[in-house]
Amino acid sequence: MKKLSDSEINSKYLRARKRVEAIKEFYYHLIAYCLVVPFLAFVNYKTFWGYQWFWFPMVGWGIGLGFHAYHVFVSNGILGHKWEERKIQEFMEEEEEKMRWG
Repeated sequence: MKKLSDSEINSKYLRARKRVEAIKEFYYHLIAYCLVVPFLAFVNYKTFWGYQWFWFPMVGWGIGLGFHAYHVFVSNGILGHKWEERKIQEFMEEEEEKMRWG
């Protein structure tokens, strides 16, 4: 079994911490959605129910919430962790190549 170096441990810790923060932000976003949308529906109901405008912010915000959930919970999606690692490696190799040729 390979022993991890301190830098690898720190890197894994930082990635895990970043992921926990992203999940926490998503849940705050979800809670805000669940509190604000019913409030908007209530305001719409009490003012003028003939035109139900609360659907527009509900759907728009819901789409944004869906994208946020995809970003947080689908780690190997279009721009997921594997893509990120490949891009980091690619940029590091480019930088090394520039330094080599001066």
